[in-house]
Amino acid sequence: MRNVLVILCMLFATNVVAAEGPEPLAVVHQFIDSFDKGDVKGAEATHAADVTIIDEVPPYHWQGRGAFKSWVADLTTYDKANGVTDGHVELGNPLRQEVSGARAYIVMSSEYSFKQKGATMREPSQMTFALKKDRHGWRIVGWAFTGPKPTP
Repeated sequence: MRNVLVILCMLFATNVVAAEGPEPLAVVHQFIDSFDKGDVKGAEATHAADVTIIDEVPPYHWQGRGAFKSWVADLTTYDKANGVTDGHVELGNPLRQEVSGARAYIVMSSEYSFKQKGATMREPSQMTFALKKDRHGWRIVGWAFTGPKPTP
């Protein structure tokens, strides 16, 4: 009986680590590409259910189940109140990428461009992502957007 439990545990662990699907960096690109297209469901699908998000939009921090949807709602409200339209994130090359088993850490250069009350704005920035691999593949468990105030 003991051997059966050990074998079952090994099989489960192997399935968690051996999940097929895109690598961590591809998941990050999938999130941003979906976001840029306005595909909220596609963007949300790249995230774990209990994600943590830190962004420059009040209230600046979202965590737990429903955090992604709350962030989208707050971002939409903020953009509408401030005349922000045509948001687009351009990812640069990874500045750092670490993978350790079923966990990953990625720092990317990025630029957020948008229009604010008709004026084109740019915001050079960085995004930092933490990902976890489970039986469904890699999912973003946390990310943070950082950068200076945008300029025309």
